[in-house]
Order: sequence, then C-alpha cells, then structure tokens
Amino acid sequence: STNNILSPANGKPIIVPSQDMVLGLYYLSMEKQNEPGEGMLLGDMAEVHQALNAGAVTLHTKIISRVPQTDENGNQYLKRFETTPGRMLLGETLPHSHKVPFDVVNRLLTKKDVGDVIDEVYRHTGQKETVLFADAIMALGFRHAFRAGISFGKDDMIIAPDKDKLVDETRDQVKDYEQQYQDGLITQQEKYNKVIDAWSRCGDQVANSMMNEIKAVKFDDETGREKPINSIYMMAHSGARGSQAQIKQLAGMRGLMAKPSGEIIETPIISNFKEGLTVLEYFNSTHGARKGLADTALKTANSGYLTRRLVDVSQDCTIVELDCGTERALEMKAIVQGGSTIASLGERILGRTTAEDVVDAKTGKVAIPTGTLLDEPMVAQIEALGVQAMKIRSPLVCESKVGVCGKCYGRDLARGTPVNIGEAVGVIAAQSIGEPGTQLTMRTFHIGGAAQLNEQSNLESPVDGTVEFRDLRLIEDQRGRRVVLSRSGEIAIVDMDGRELAVHKIPYGAYVMFDDGHIISKGDRMAEWDPFTMPVITETGGTVKFQDLIEGKTLTEQVDEATGIAQRVVTEYRAVTKSKEDLRPRMTLLDEGSGETARYLLAPGAVLSVEDNATVHAGDVLARVARESAKTRDITGGLPRVAELFEARIPKEAAIIAKVSGRVVFGKDYKAKRKIGIQPEDGGEVVEYLVPKSKVIDVQEGDYVKRGDNLIGGSPNPHDILETMGIEPLAEYLVSEIQEVYRLQGVKINDKHIETIVRQMLQKVEIIESGDTTLLVGEQVDREEMDAINEKLEDGQARAAGKPVLLGITKASLQTRSFISAASFQETTRVLTEAAVQGKQDTLMGLKENVIVGRLIPAGTGAGMNRLRVAASSRDAALRVQQRKLQEAMIAAGSAGSAAQTRAAEEKRTLRDDAGTGSDPLAAVVPSGTGTDADAGEYLNEE
Repeated sequence: STNNILSPANGKPIIVPSQDMVLGLYYLSMEKQNEPGEGMLLGDMAEVHQALNAGAVTLHTKIISRVPQTDENGNQYLKRFETTPGRMLLGETLPHSHKVPFDVVNRLLTKKDVGDVIDEVYRHTGQKETVLFADAIMALGFRHAFRAGISFGKDDMIIAPDKDKLVDETRDQVKDYEQQYQDGLITQQEKYNKVIDAWSRCGDQVANSMMNEIKAVKFDDETGREKPINSIYMMAHSGARGSQAQIKQLAGMRGLMAKPSGEIIETPIISNFKEGLTVLEYFNSTHGARKGLADTALKTANSGYLTRRLVDVSQDCTIVELDCGTERALEMKAIVQGGSTIASLGERILGRTTAEDVVDAKTGKVAIPTGTLLDEPMVAQIEALGVQAMKIRSPLVCESKVGVCGKCYGRDLARGTPVNIGEAVGVIAAQSIGEPGTQLTMRTFHIGGAAQLNEQSNLESPVDGTVEFRDLRLIEDQRGRRVVLSRSGEIAIVDMDGRELAVHKIPYGAYVMFDDGHIISKGDRMAEWDPFTMPVITETGGTVKFQDLIEGKTLTEQVDEATGIAQRVVTEYRAVTKSKEDLRPRMTLLDEGSGETARYLLAPGAVLSVEDNATVHAGDVLARVARESAKTRDITGGLPRVAELFEARIPKEAAIIAKVSGRVVFGKDYKAKRKIGIQPEDGGEVVEYLVPKSKVIDVQEGDYVKRGDNLIGGSPNPHDILETMGIEPLAEYLVSEIQEVYRLQGVKINDKHIETIVRQMLQKVEIIESGDTTLLVGEQVDREEMDAINEKLEDGQARAAGKPVLLGITKASLQTRSFISAASFQETTRVLTEAAVQGKQDTLMGLKENVIVGRLIPAGTGAGMNRLRVAASSRDAALRVQQRKLQEAMIAAGSAGSAAQTRAAEEKRTLRDDAGTGSDPLAAVVPSGTGTDADAGEYLNEE
C-alpha cells in the first residue's frame, strides 16, 4: 500500500483520509471569531502547547506565532504567521522541506484540500515522507475528531423558515399551469415539463435557504463568542460524509421522485425526513428507492463484462519506444457547458507532451518548446498566458508500429514521471475505465432516485470580452427581442487582442440579449431559449396560407380529454388508395406585392399557433414542436451508454450529419420517407439523404449548413463522424461523451485512457484503392499490414490506400491478429476454425497470448527480455557467420567442387536458421552477461 500513492486512473492521491479523520482535520483547522486569547503573540510551538493546556487559547483562536520553516539549504528558521493553534498542530506533521511551506495547511481543510496537500507533499518530497505524513495526519485526525465531540442531533437539522411560503408559491404556479392547460394554451407535455421545472426550482430554493440557515455564523449574546458551527453542516462541508443533496432530504424537501421507468412523478415529496412523510409520499419514495437497489444487483455483472471487453481490446498496447516522431496532434481546449467550466485546459493537458511551441502572445517569445512534457508549474504558466487551445500529442495519433511511444502517452499517472518503456498502458487504461463501472452502478440510489433535471435554457458568459457573432441571422420581433434564425450560428467571445476565449452554439429560436460587438462581463446572460419546444419562426411579415393542411388527413383537431379545448396538430398521412397524392404539410407566407416569400414545412406533431390567412409579423411563431420530455439522467443510462459508445453502436434515433457544406434543398416525398438534398457551394453533385417523415427536420429549405451539422436531431452515429470529419473529431466526441457519464458521478478519469482504447478501435482500415498490391478493395486489414505491404513495393508501383474504420471493442478484440487471444475471449469455436482454415500463425506479440502459453509477458521487465531475445538471435547469426568463415579457410585446401556444395548447403542452413530464430519466438534465449537492458542495448548498437 505504501508504494501506490497516486491513482493510475487520474494521477490524484489514493491515500486520502476519509470520514472521521477528515472531520477531525476540518475541526482542527477551523478559525473562529472572539475566542479566548484572540490576538495573542506566541513565540513558538512549545508556547502554543502550553497556552492550549492552560486553556488560555482554544484550537480556533486567531493568534500570531512563529512557525519553524526550512530554507533551501535545509536550515530551519522561524517565520511569523497569522494562524490558529489547531493549524499549528497540523503544521507540525508536515515534512521539513522548503517546497512545502506552512501555508499549505494554514487554511480550512476539507477532504479535497487534504488530498491536494498530500499530492503536493508527494510531488516535492517523495514517497517515504508522504507515507509518514499520511500516518501522522491520520492519528491527528482521529484524535481531534474524538476530542471535538461532534454529534448528530435532531436540532441540527434546521428546517428553512420560508419553506412553507416557497411551497405555497409553487403550488399557485402549478395551479396556474393547470389552468393554462385547461384553457388549451399549452399541451399536456408542455404542462408536465413546466410543472416539473417549477417543482425542481422550488426544491432548490428550499435547499438553498436551508443551507444558508445551517451555515450561518451566529454569536453568543452574553460572551460575544462565535457559537459552535452546525455539526451536520461540518460533516457535509468537510467531505467526511453526506452531501448537500442528502441534507436537503433531511431538512429541506425530498423533492421529485422518479418511477422505475425513469419518468418523473409530477407531485413532489414536500415533506423531509425530519417532519416525516405522509403515506402517499412514503409509497412514492420507496418506489424510487427500490429501483436503485434492483439496478445495483443487476448492473454489477454488466460492469464486470465491460471491463473484460476493454482489457481484451487493449491488452497488447504497451510502450515500445521513447518517441515515434509523429507530426500529428490533437487540439485540446477547456470543456465549457452552460457557462461553467467543467474541465479547464490545465487539467486536460497536465502530464501530456506539447506538439507545438507555446508562444507568449505579448512578447512573441517561445515560453515552452514543442515536445515538452508538461508538469504542474508549466501548466500554471500556460494558464497565466491565457492560452485557450493548444495542440498536444496523444496515443491516438502515435505512429509507433506495435504499441505507443512514450512522448505520445506522456506522464505515467501512477508515478508522476515520464512513462517507462514496457509499461502495459492498454491494461491500465482498461482497468481505469472499467473499475469505476461498479461504483457507477451502485451510485444510483445514493440520492434515493430523487430526480435531478438538467436542461439548459440560457447561456451566460464564462469570461469578460467582446461579443462576436458568427453565421448568426437575427431579426427583431414586435417586442423588440432579437430572434435567432440560423441553425449553425455561434457567439464567440474575444479579448482585446482578438483571441477567442469561448465559442457557444446558439440554437434556432433563441433570444439574444446583445448586439454584435457588445462588451460583456463574466456572468452576463447572453441568450435564452425554451428548452422544451422548438418553434417555427417567420422571417418576414405577410399573410399565412396553409398548404396540404387538410382536416382529417394531415391535420387533426385533438381535443384534450381534460380540457375540452381543441388543438390543431399536424399528423402523418399515408395515402390509402393508389392515388398519387403527395401531401407535404407546409405554410407559405404571401407578401402583398411579390407573392410567395417563404415555405415552412411542418413535421408531424407540430402544434399550429396561427390561423389560415392570418397576418403575421417578422419573428412570430407559426408552430411549435415539443421536444422529448425530460427523463432523469441517472447512471442506469450511464453504464449502457459507456458500453454503447465503446461498442460503436449506431444509436436508435441516429442524427443525420451533413457530409458537405451547402444549401438545403427538399426533394420528392415517398410513402414514408422524404428526400433532403444538399447542394454543395462548389456546384458539385447534390448529396441526398432519405429521412423518415416522422422525424423532425432541423433545417428549412434554403438554409446553409456546414459539413458536420445535424440535419436531424439525435445522437450522432460515430461512424458518420469518422467518415465526415475524420479521426480527431471522432475521438473528441467519444472522449467527451464517455467523460460526461463519469463526470455526472463525480469520477475522474484521465482522457488518455479513453484515447488509448479509441486507438485500439481504429486499428483497421478498409481498402479503397488496391494499387499494385494483392489487397482487394473493400477488404479490412490492419493499418500496419497495409503499410508493410506498401513498403515492399518497387518505386514505380501504385500504393494501396485505405480509409480508417471504427470497430466496437468486442469486434476489435475478435479481429485481433492473435488467434489465441481472440479464442480466449469469445466465440472460441469460430475463431479457432477460421484460424485453422487460414493456417494462421500467432506471433505472440500481446500479453494475453503469452500468459496462455506460459511465457514471460512482453511488458515491464519482460519487454527487456524480449529485446534480449532479439539481440541474442542476431548475435547467434553473427557467430555462425564467423564460424563458417573459419571452416571455409580450413576446407579451402580441399576440392573446389565439394567446397561449392558445402557452401550452398551452409547458406541454405543459415537462411533456415535465420528464419528460425528470427521469427521463432520460442527459440532458446541466450543470456548475455548479467542480463540487463543496457547489455541488450549495446549489442543492438554494435551492428
């Protein structure tokens, strides 16, 4: 245990105190107002102990004292700090090093902070010191948790005073929505969305007011001292146990619950556990909680299977050389969602190798040259320079033949040093991704299935800067709001030098708050939209004419059972007879002068908002299409989601991605499908897509789309991304989607692990031109195989070309070159029969095959042995040649004829021997010297 201080999954310490220890350290490092002895000047640690024992000061008194510090030469000196006696006790446990000053513990320590301190101690002072330090703070934490006497009492759960008021307000709001629904102003779906939105907001407000009540600092009227802080708040805030969500259930309101199907029940649980639940609330509550328990039992198996598939696909990926010298790179930038930075650029590039010079924009000097492994100080320097995006090396772009090179992989996360040759990075990646899988599954019921809705409906600026519109078409409606009419529009925020700080996609129908070029500050609302419906908006004024909107065929009056109000909804119409009716429900806008100005096609399910022949103004809503109702994002959607991404499955409701940039044209309609075409700008062939009529099309006729934009909403098909955009965007998509699932659970995994797996999924190419090789068009081969065949060609011959193919992890494991590894994975009979029929050879390059035949695996120290074996066989060959020359000199006296024969035979044998020892991995190893890697290196260098 003392050897494994950092986690291989994310490079953070695994040895971090938990629960009581954290609570004790948190209590120890608190600072309170008006404690006895405030402002005392104490000389050193001895005086502090004395004052504590005498009761002149408490652990939390603000004092000024001298703390022993170490300078760079290792000499101790005293330095003054404003601190508390408790923090000085903590300071005693720190190792003596000038790199770890007292400042690291001179603050309120939560679990996260303690982890950071351990991290710092490890980086600066090494393993032994860290283990001793961890031991010391463990003892200190337990001791002070016991001395603090923190308890968990019913009066610590303080119910928010304004809870009833908030709940009543929300009830009125819900009544109002109910009334709107009865009057037919909104649909059942919209009402459901709005009600759930209102209740989840109410729950948050209650929770916030309760949290403010709990964490408020109160003073004793008689003594003027600060009252003891709420113990439940301490437990949650320190990270010892519990979370805000759980405190909310104890003393706020339990909130919305989900049915086992994942839908959210409209009526929330208004009581909390302290007040007690009514019978109905109790029933709904158990309903949601039982789902969590059932899930847990079922998902453990799935998680284990995922890990097994991951290990199998990536097992033969090891570090084979220091630098492959590739020119390719991935671009990294911070991940921003809904105005908050989820992962900063610094976090993502730490421990990676730069693929371009980092230039200081102000001076134009190179701050960090290309090919540098970034450590913590360098990352801080890059963030200080304000770099927004930079290119780094990644296992995905590595050009090493049978593995990955050290430069592309970067830092070995478990050691914090550059990765060693022979490290089995594939298995580490697979285990890092698979291991939290069990946690993911078990985490469902932590919040009792309480539903959390996350639907983004506005955009706030993450930074200060100037707004710059890109491809945004805006019009003003009657109320003077700016409505977005473009579908691929973006708002960029740029700084004074014109560097872009952030880019946000703005959806169709959003209201933008500013004009182009407006200077905004951080946190300003830039745009907002309705997350639940998608409008169809007029671009100009005029008169609306319905076309092909025929009552009873494409238009139905749906009378709501509850309200008795009719709404006109577009429905799908299938021609009953053989009559060639081609109905395409649409609205046209007629201008007084020029006639038809615009056509708007309506998808089935659209609710009309205007009458036939009505006069409309620019920016009015003609119809609304409801988006899918909000399902709870629960990790049950999580594990299958990770598996789905790694298996590269085509999603059920796959989005259709534009393969070229150009204008949209609508073609002829068929029975159940309609044609969408894209006319490329350069005037090439129109690219056509067939789309089911039931799908909502995200573009209107004449819209300009960029390559890679969605024509139809949904989750994109990864194969399409690869074909349309290339390897880098595909990797970015997979990494961000998989990280999203883990992030919701608060699990950190380094991007490079996911990239390593994706690299293994992209090993094959499909031949598109065979050239002068024996390869066939459409055949799938390893990229390495294709390159090897191409290299054997003469100069004038045409080379084979291929396009990368994405295989799911199961498929990639079964397609691996080693049949032993594939057979031990799945479908053994099939794999072995095929291998036998093709007469395959297994070269035993990966780890799994070697484990199965019982040899030393080619990773770790075994990688060195492998090199020794190669060195030995080449030395054998050299010795044989020498031997032969000697013999020839001796035989030279004999007859010339027989000499020629012997020579021919000898050459034949040498060829056979070379072939034998060269490719026979089971040939005996001739140990050389003491058998270190260095020896092997020398032999390799001699030749």
